[in-house]
Amino acid sequence: MTQSLEARIEQLERRLDAAESLQQIQTLKAHYGTITDRRYTGDGAAPLEQLEAIAREVSELFSEDGVWDGGERLGRCVGREAIRQRFLEPTLDFAWHFFVKPQILVDGDTASGTWDIFAPCTAPGGRAYWMTGVEHDRYVRVDGRWLHSYMKLDLVFMAPYDKSWSGKVLQR
Repeated sequence: MTQSLEARIEQLERRLDAAESLQQIQTLKAHYGTITDRRYTGDGAAPLEQLEAIAREVSELFSEDGVWDGGERLGRCVGREAIRQRFLEPTLDFAWHFFVKPQILVDGDTASGTWDIFAPCTAPGGRAYWMTGVEHDRYVRVDGRWLHSYMKLDLVFMAPYDKSWSGKVLQR
């Protein structure tokens, strides 16, 4: 039996929405990485007035009740204001986020995904590290805009850049 033109158009519209949503979520994640990396200058954390603008911009990438969970080392925040407050205080002197291998499933106005993260970073005091982990995300579309509703980092390892990460890999 042949589908009606109307049914075919509805099917195409759903597929187009899912494809556009996937692209918008990938752009959201890239924007998150770009903004969070702006917290650092070549000399450590950015000045407070810059951090205030950056923290506000990061928090606005989350739903009102969004969750940012950095695990044991970085803490957990619930709600935009708590996320904004958290991003006012960088825990590192430098970080550069690479999000790779996205696996995203869109379901209407919600989505979930995982991203592998690789981040060279520098701790206070100047010690450089390689950090890698997996971020588990959930997303929600609010007023036509995709936002993070939940983001949790599961650390795989954090090893000094000049040493092996062998033996430092955590259970996945």
